[in-house]
Amino acid sequence: MRREPSITRPLILALTSIVVLFWLIAIGLSIRVMQHEFSEIFDSAQEETTQRLLALIVDDLDQRTVTDPRSVAMLNTAASREYLTYQLRDKTGKVVLRSNDAPAEPFSSPLTHGFHDTQTHRIYTEATADGALFMQVADRFGNRREAVRESAATLLWPLIVLIPASIFAVWFVVGRALKPIETLRQDIATKDGGNMAPIESGRLPREIKPIGRSVNLLLARLRSALEAEREFTANSAHELRTPIAGALAQTQRLAEELPPGPVRQRAKQVETSLVNLGRLAEKLLQLSRAEAGIGKSDVASDLKPVLDMLMTDYARDSRTDGLIAYEARNGATLVRNADVDAFGIVIRNLVENALSHGDPGQEVSVSLDGEGTIRVVNDSPVISAADLGNLKRRFRRGATNAPGSGLGLAIADRITTQMGGTLELLSPASGRQSGFEARVTLPA
Repeated sequence: MRREPSITRPLILALTSIVVLFWLIAIGLSIRVMQHEFSEIFDSAQEETTQRLLALIVDDLDQRTVTDPRSVAMLNTAASREYLTYQLRDKTGKVVLRSNDAPAEPFSSPLTHGFHDTQTHRIYTEATADGALFMQVADRFGNRREAVRESAATLLWPLIVLIPASIFAVWFVVGRALKPIETLRQDIATKDGGNMAPIESGRLPREIKPIGRSVNLLLARLRSALEAEREFTANSAHELRTPIAGALAQTQRLAEELPPGPVRQRAKQVETSLVNLGRLAEKLLQLSRAEAGIGKSDVASDLKPVLDMLMTDYARDSRTDGLIAYEARNGATLVRNADVDAFGIVIRNLVENALSHGDPGQEVSVSLDGEGTIRVVNDSPVISAADLGNLKRRFRRGATNAPGSGLGLAIADRITTQMGGTLELLSPASGRQSGFEARVTLPA
């Protein structure tokens, strides 16, 4: 399943990437500054070391004889590892004295005062006052680079903690900042034909408050349009019922008084038309009630007695006696937050649809299982999947010559949805090679 795009995820990635990028830039600038500062510190220390070391060695040489090999050996004693190596050279370039780590060959640096760089060392040269001796102290570039690397690594280590901490911090801050948008999204998502209440826009931030106002204006216009439609449908149905009933009664009386013949036959046709018109008016009245959102109820009710009563009424009706096969599993209950009248409208529409469009004379099976699923099954040819998808739409009918308005399944589906359930249409019916099944599932 494709994941829906989110605002939070790109923000977290972008802000965390920016923080890490700026941290890396800061580290890069810090390394440049450290290189410069370390060079100054090392140069200063190297220069001072050279001057002090030259003074000490010259003073020591003045007090000892240069030909004394023991004196030279003592001066050559040093630690096993030296960061600074030195050579004492005369004005001819000969090495007079050197440290343990210093090479036997003279440094490749001229005997001039100041700094000189080779490929591996930075060498500082200092001469005695008479210019007879030259002290050269060498510092390996590797020592300086090692100091910079260790400092840079010290700055990079916090990134291990910074990245997850930044992700969490950005997620927390962005989540709190986007909470009003999420609340608005949830409020808008609940709006449908059964919930047209305005959203609470007074506490929305200034940036999205116009969205809340626009949605409320749209809901108000939609409520007005739906109320006008429902009022027209309900009023039309109510106004039509009385004159239709009167006209039907007069037509039936007229048909009985007329002698057999074409005129009486036409009166019977008028009677049939009036009956169909009365059914249409009744369906329109039910549709207006369904659009008003009568399905949901805040109080839980046991709908099984309603189902039992309706099936008993069909069994007592001479027109449907023996055509309804009703079965409810022992101990089955149907306690749901649904309006009992709305539930009755759903069951009547499903049963009437099965009786009208099923094979004449064949039983209609109505069953209730232990899970609270109601099945209404009738015999009929197999209906294609494309036609099944259209049967829930208003005034849509399958390939049938049976009387009807095409509203029964649409009304049942609308009310079932308001109850929080689903209406499934299957053809062929479950466990059969043919037939039609309407399955109502109401969640507990």
